[in-house]
Amino acid sequence: MKKKPWPLAEVYRLLEPGPVVLLTTSRAGRANVMPMSWHLMLEFEPPLVGCVVSSRNYSFATLKAAKECVINIPTAELAKKVVACGNLSGAQADKFLAVGLTPAPARFVQAPLIAECYASLECRVVDGKFIRKYNFFVLEVVAAWADPARKRPRTLHHQGEGVFRVAGRTIHLPSPITARGGS
Repeated sequence: MKKKPWPLAEVYRLLEPGPVVLLTTSRAGRANVMPMSWHLMLEFEPPLVGCVVSSRNYSFATLKAAKECVINIPTAELAKKVVACGNLSGAQADKFLAVGLTPAPARFVQAPLIAECYASLECRVVDGKFIRKYNFFVLEVVAAWADPARKRPRTLHHQGEGVFRVAGRTIHLPSPITARGGS
């Protein structure tokens, strides 16, 4: 076996397959945006997403109080803006203005969509049991928007310490389970 021990503090680098997203929140008319890579799908219908937002992040208190947000999915073309959002505090700066992102009105929540992102998911917090202990929010997606012209968007995947992968080639592997509609 050619495998070597891997540091436990870096396990997330091996498991984090999901795209980096830009989480937008709004409270008292003030919108904020933060990059987030710790999220996962919990259910298909209704679509439920779990996410961790550190209590040290400015967005934490807003998400906890407002109980709604938008998950915006950027492409690789926005990588520098995504990183810039992560290096500013929403407590001191209007990140939309500072980074050059365009807020767009959402239909069901106060937090804005990001016009430059290829997809946006309007969400409401539906379970807060794990917020206090784990900073874990359970969100229900109440509306989803995607640019139909973006057939295979190249998304960013964070691997820690400024290292990202970009989604590449798509392969299709037929499965009898997906053909039947479940497992």
